[in-house]
Amino acid sequence: MKDALKFITWPALAGLFAALLLLDRFILPAPQRAPVAPESVSYAAAVRNASPAVVNIYTARLVPEQRRPRIEDLFSNRFNPPQEQRQRIEQSLGSGVIMTEEGHILTNNHVISQVDAIQVLLHDGRLAKARVIGTDPATDLAVLKIDLPHLQPVELGNSEDTRVGDVVLAIGNPLGFGNSVTQGIVSALGRYGLQRNTYEDYIQTDAIIHLGNSGGALVDTQGRLLGINTLIYTAGDQGRAASPTGIGISLAIPVNLAVFVMQDLIDYGEVIRGWLGVSVEPVRRIDNGTPMGQALLVSAITEDSPAQKAGVRLGDVITHIDGEPIQDGRQTMHHIAMLRPGDDIDVTVQRETQSLDLHAVVGTLRQSPTI
Repeated sequence: MKDALKFITWPALAGLFAALLLLDRFILPAPQRAPVAPESVSYAAAVRNASPAVVNIYTARLVPEQRRPRIEDLFSNRFNPPQEQRQRIEQSLGSGVIMTEEGHILTNNHVISQVDAIQVLLHDGRLAKARVIGTDPATDLAVLKIDLPHLQPVELGNSEDTRVGDVVLAIGNPLGFGNSVTQGIVSALGRYGLQRNTYEDYIQTDAIIHLGNSGGALVDTQGRLLGINTLIYTAGDQGRAASPTGIGISLAIPVNLAVFVMQDLIDYGEVIRGWLGVSVEPVRRIDNGTPMGQALLVSAITEDSPAQKAGVRLGDVITHIDGEPIQDGRQTMHHIAMLRPGDDIDVTVQRETQSLDLHAVVGTLRQSPTI
């Protein structure tokens, strides 16, 4: 009897279990899960990382007071000695970025040019006097120094990795409002011809900046520094930083160039740039009727220059630098300028029907339009 019950019970239990599985899988409605709210897009972490390194810069200078003379003053001056010329204080504002724990700050040269006093307001509310370490009008950059403890320098990005379409944030002191953030994308790279600066290689963005943003930080979505905000383009303007409002065309100096300039100003008090000593004109290089890209026609050579010593002649066409074909004459000038005096450089020139590989030792650039 027990054997018979065992024979009947186990198959019944197995069938019941299978029925429950089928019922749960195919017949009973699936339990409703609570909807998951989509994660909001925020750059708060990037702003939190970068903002402590962005400072407000306030400058002042004494200027003669312009006062229209009155008739009685003109009559009085005939009989009385001239009075001391009155002066007034002219104030302006800008932004800067803390680059080192020692208190070095990068800003624009035009922010601190020809001023008598500079004060820096930090993100944490501390105020300090700043002194000028060095300026470089050729790139419109300047380095300041403050003496305060517990400074938080900005984290550096790599402007060589910047792509058109990348999201960027501009942090600065627009119109004296204090640290403010705007957001946009990288609109273009390698912009130039907008100022009289010798070395222009701007990052263009549509992150709105205004008067007072000059010298502030352009950062990526991680809060890493990509550039120093410098110019805005306004309607009917040619890229003046002094105009109070922009129209969505903002320009920043790439961080790699800014750091190169800053380090030289700290170490030497001036920027030491490489130099070959040739004046060049861009030309189209054609080989057997096929366009081969840009090249540089040598239109002048400085006497006793590195180029002359290397054997470069008037009329040569420079096609390669260090084995790399010339793509852009302006970029080539920048490349040579960022070399150090004494560095070796290979220059390939086309001379009539010959291609010659020449070897030059880079010299030191003095104020000169040559490369």
